Amino acid sequence: MISEAELEELLSRPLAADVAAMAALPGDLVILGVAGKMGPSLARLARRASDQAGVPRRVVGVARFSVPGAREALERGGIETVQCDVLDRAALARLPDAPNVVHMVGQKFGTSSDQLRTWATNVLAASLAAERFAASRIVAFSTGNVYPLTSIAGGAPSESDPTGPVGEYAQSALGRERILEYWSRCNTTPMAILRLNYAVEPRYGVLRDLADRVALGRPIELAMGYVNVIWQRDANAIALRCFAHCATPPFVLNVTGPDHVAVRALATRIGERLGRTPVFAGAESATALLSDAARCQELFGPPSMDLEAMIGAVADWVRAGGGSLGKPTHFEEQEGRF
Repeated sequence: MISEAELEELLSRPLAADVAAMAALPGDLVILGVAGKMGPSLARLARRASDQAGVPRRVVGVARFSVPGAREALERGGIETVQCDVLDRAALARLPDAPNVVHMVGQKFGTSSDQLRTWATNVLAASLAAERFAASRIVAFSTGNVYPLTSIAGGAPSESDPTGPVGEYAQSALGRERILEYWSRCNTTPMAILRLNYAVEPRYGVLRDLADRVALGRPIELAMGYVNVIWQRDANAIALRCFAHCATPPFVLNVTGPDHVAVRALATRIGERLGRTPVFAGAESATALLSDAARCQELFGPPSMDLEAMIGAVADWVRAGGGSLGKPTHFEEQEGRF
């Protein structure tokens, strides 16, 4: 088993394409919502790729930093940090200017009990950020949840297909996209919107959810019978490379792995590595939340880590007692209640 420090190094290790992207990108980088699940490794990836490119760039991470030690860990990695409530217009005005902004602010879990906060976090925060950084390039994370559940027998939605969000979280995510496009058109702000599902690493994600249930002998619901997954490092790398594709109106990209994978098969393969037999409940529905990542593959090639390697990394981590972020994805939710 690798250590937490070794895992963090792996998740932020630049490839040649990342170094080239940072070499070609002019100016500093601000990351809004840096303290979430993916933000710290994205910030470190940007820092390391910039350093390897020989580019003297400020990488500034912005968040509330409510988790003890998160801010200090970033600063040890050479990332400047600013504590800020992104719903506070005056606080946003005090942030340093930068020609490049990654918007990672969002709320998914807790939506059912606090719809107002979800809409404020997903839509109002995006609007305020787009106003504040109107002169910047903005790469904004969205979600594949903006698509409807689609037939397993048919093709998954591409970026040109109609959206159809299920549930209040997904509706607010589409609202975020709409307000970003509004400001992009109003202010000619070049943007990229990344519809992500699902990023994984050993401490969280769909594969970790399945590994935990297999290890504990808990039933795995099969109604959402198929998923897409992508290694977190690869998703972050795509985000940084997408600055080169920012446009007005926004460039939209599905970010996920190339395979639509059966949950039953994933759990079975994880079980083989853990020496446990999965327990299943229910049956696969005819529909699932899926995305077509063909455009992503055409632009950036296949992910650096394939499905078998992801399964191995997560299963080995769980078998060795590796820690969890304690943030289950609820990927099995079909009615959009989070």
